[in-house]
Amino acid sequence: MDITPAIPAGRQVIDGYGGNGFRISHQRREGSVLVFPTETLSWSVSAMGDLTADHFQPVLERAAEVEVLLLGCGASIAFLKHDLRALLKDHGIVADLMDTGAACRTYNVLLSEDRRVAAALIAVE
Repeated sequence: MDITPAIPAGRQVIDGYGGNGFRISHQRREGSVLVFPTETLSWSVSAMGDLTADHFQPVLERAAEVEVLLLGCGASIAFLKHDLRALLKDHGIVADLMDTGAACRTYNVLLSEDRRVAAALIAVE
């Protein structure tokens, strides 16, 4: 029995992660990434402590398209600074933090439900 969620054609599906990168829609991406339903961008973040408001600018520019931002924190869950969480909330975006693997899986499920989702994923070895 196939339990893979049905995802519309042309969407950015996360096929795998690890080895300091991701496989998204059958294409290898090195390092951390921002994944939107129709586009994937490189993201210059290697640890949660590095995050600034500037790192979220591409997400804020698409605020009308993003309801939930899944933040893959790396190998384990971490906290998001209060001012960064407030910045996202001010733009109508809910940040949901989890380890990167869980964020990848959750993104695919929400994408299959046609939710307004994006993922900010910190690469793991």
